[in-house]
Amino acid sequence: MSSVGGPETEDVFADGRMAAVLTGLMRDTGASAGLVYLLVPGDRMLRLVLLSGVPREVAAPWVRIPVDAPIPVADAIRERTYVWVGGREEIAHRYPKIGMVLPYDFLMAAAPIADSTIVWGGVVLLWPVSHPPQLDARERESLDAHCRLSARLLRRAADQDPPPPHPTAPLVVHPERPSEADPALAGAALDLTERLPVGCCALDLDGRITFINTAAAELVNAGAADLLGSRPWEALLWLNDPAFEDRYRAAIVTRRPTSFTVVRGQAPSLHFDLYPDSTGISVLISPREETPPGEEGAAPGEAPAPAVHAPPPPPAEPVGTAAVYQLMHLAASLSEAAGVHDVVELVADQIVPAFGPDGLVLMNVDEGRLRIIGHRGYSEEFVERYDGKPVTAPVTDAQVLATGVPVFFPTYEDLVDAHPHASRYEGRNAWAFLPLIASGRPVGSLILSYEQPRPFPSAERALLTSLAGLIAQALARARLYDSEHSLARSLQTALLPHGLAPMPGIDVAARYLPAGHGMDIGGDFYDLIRATPTTVVAVIGDVQGHNTTAAALMGQVRTAVHAHATAGSSPGDILARTNRLLDDLDADRFTSCLIAEFDLVHDRLRLATAGHPPPLLRHADGSAEVLEVPPGLLLGIAPDIAYDTVELPWEPGSVLALYTDGLVEAPGLDIGTSMADLAERLSVSRAQDLDLLADELTLHVKHGAHRTDDVALLLVRRLSPEP
Repeated sequence: MSSVGGPETEDVFADGRMAAVLTGLMRDTGASAGLVYLLVPGDRMLRLVLLSGVPREVAAPWVRIPVDAPIPVADAIRERTYVWVGGREEIAHRYPKIGMVLPYDFLMAAAPIADSTIVWGGVVLLWPVSHPPQLDARERESLDAHCRLSARLLRRAADQDPPPPHPTAPLVVHPERPSEADPALAGAALDLTERLPVGCCALDLDGRITFINTAAAELVNAGAADLLGSRPWEALLWLNDPAFEDRYRAAIVTRRPTSFTVVRGQAPSLHFDLYPDSTGISVLISPREETPPGEEGAAPGEAPAPAVHAPPPPPAEPVGTAAVYQLMHLAASLSEAAGVHDVVELVADQIVPAFGPDGLVLMNVDEGRLRIIGHRGYSEEFVERYDGKPVTAPVTDAQVLATGVPVFFPTYEDLVDAHPHASRYEGRNAWAFLPLIASGRPVGSLILSYEQPRPFPSAERALLTSLAGLIAQALARARLYDSEHSLARSLQTALLPHGLAPMPGIDVAARYLPAGHGMDIGGDFYDLIRATPTTVVAVIGDVQGHNTTAAALMGQVRTAVHAHATAGSSPGDILARTNRLLDDLDADRFTSCLIAEFDLVHDRLRLATAGHPPPLLRHADGSAEVLEVPPGLLLGIAPDIAYDTVELPWEPGSVLALYTDGLVEAPGLDIGTSMADLAERLSVSRAQDLDLLADELTLHVKHGAHRTDDVALLLVRRLSPEP
């Protein structure tokens, strides 16, 4: 790959360098599995790009992760710190959704891939519980060193023109293997397995049979050629039970031997011992005519487990345990989704990798029409043709809403028989049309398509129908949330000044940044008031709460401050009178507020605060400091509170910065340190234009993954008197 007018572009994923870093990290730390995530540019999502030691199916629920999700790697990235989870109980307590999908015992660490300025992503490592309960100093240093190396590789790639694209799907990194065995030794090993009286077979990390000896094939009553390349619980009807697949998943994730006994009615019972490592699972199969009570299914070194009775042969392939766990994970995730955008992202990002469709379209009912709100596996041009169809149209997605009954087409011929003029996208051969019904009311539809014909057995149809029910309920809640959020945001925006009128003697700039997507609105506000012909009052504050009530109260506080300021009150008196108003209103909410009065004749500055972060002052010589202002009580706590007013000189060329706590608060950071850092940035900035300075001071939160609060910033500069 070559850049336009530049040197050859280096792709750290295509050439295997990032994979080599992950492999080396797993080797140096003894980790059994590793996953590498990258932040999606321009989005608040993490994408899984490298995977080693576990199959894709196990990682499917976490292929894309919101950066604010309660997941170890997201926590590590947001807080730029190392995260350790020490076993099954701690996982269940701190990260219950992970414990739901992987109810096994293992240790986990997550760390950010970052340099001094940018967090690029994160790495996750897993160990069996035989590992010590903490990483030792050497392992921690290896983890830190490999994260630094990954950051350098990603930085170098990003600096290229054009930068190489990130993988769109996780790349599987195969663990390091010893050198190829001598052919003579391999032949001897094969002869050994054929002479053994017990069955032997090998599974790869995806659970597919890569080798089976004659004894094993005879014990399971199937031909070896028919079994190679298939999963045992899919090829053998009497093993077609989620319990058996769950044992395989447990062995892969925990790297601990496990076993189970299958009772097959009149046929002899079979005992399976599973021995996992980084490349797959070795399985021993032996007949067990009579199982002693209490010994069935006991894994070596584990407590006994009961024998599992093989079910009667099902008419078709049932849904595996992975799909059941993933349905539970999706249900838990949907319960936390706020707006429609969150629901769409969760559905699109989790259903495709977890449930196997090659295409997905999610539609919403809007004023009698079906609107496409999300899709995967389709081109924009194709899906746009179907956007806006009436719900009464004679097409399948509309008909399933009218009837409330899902429709499944196992083959293309089945679709054509029902709808001769139906469009087909790139050779798709099976479809599921699922109505989304919440409280008896249609809210949308979900369409899943598959490249291969699919029989849709009854168990899978039931699972997909349950899935549609969960999505419908989440979508209905999300639409209500979006409506309320839009109303509150409109109210808040209407109450904020639409612009700051120019005033003689001063230069001003302001920034207001709403919190990240999915968060409620804040009560941050600011204003600039011409109090008298020679004085200007600046105010900034934050009302407690994140809803329409907080926004309405913010408007009342701003109006009260404006009225008292124009009446000539001092900053302390403005706060005291506004506080009495809140007491009269019985608002039951607290408000922080800072008042700054600028005297343009005497070049002085008067300040008073009600529990608000202190302002910053950059002097004319470029030095900056955090101003010490007596911290009065928050407004609304108690009536008849007096607020002190302090007076300071305000020399021409100086800049006063007023801000809300969203600019300086972040998880894991001391607010005092953050304010000092902000003062340092104010001091070293060379921006002469206040708008550029405002952009510089808010840059670290504008695209920050950790921001969960609104941010307001007001800058006021004293201009030099005209000669």
